[in-house]
Amino acid sequence: MSIRSILFGMANEKTRKDLEVQEKQNTEIRDSLAMERTKLANERTFLAYMRTAMALVLAGLTLIRFFEGTLYMGLGALAIVSGVGVALFGYRRFTKKQEAITHHTTAYTPTSPMHAEVMAQERAGTTPPS
Repeated sequence: MSIRSILFGMANEKTRKDLEVQEKQNTEIRDSLAMERTKLANERTFLAYMRTAMALVLAGLTLIRFFEGTLYMGLGALAIVSGVGVALFGYRRFTKKQEAITHHTTAYTPTSPMHAEVMAQERAGTTPPS
């Protein structure tokens, strides 16, 4: 085996290690961005519930204010009650999902730098510090 092939093998090994570390970091970044997308999706869903609730309440108020008759009064009251119900349901769902997302976010521990260090020390034959 020539010196050149030994040096090339060592450089290749270092490149492979560097790529493994970079891939782990990329995975951590993807995971972090996925959490942010999940939080934003939960907020968008909450806003959709609030928009629907507001439309129902406004439709109910419109029916009561601009139309005469008990049928329109009843439909207006039903729309208002439905709007309030949708708002409460949406808020409850949002808070439950937000708690679950927060729990998963705090339970998540990025391991890339630690994993890379442990793997490098194992390859070098040393033990990691405690």
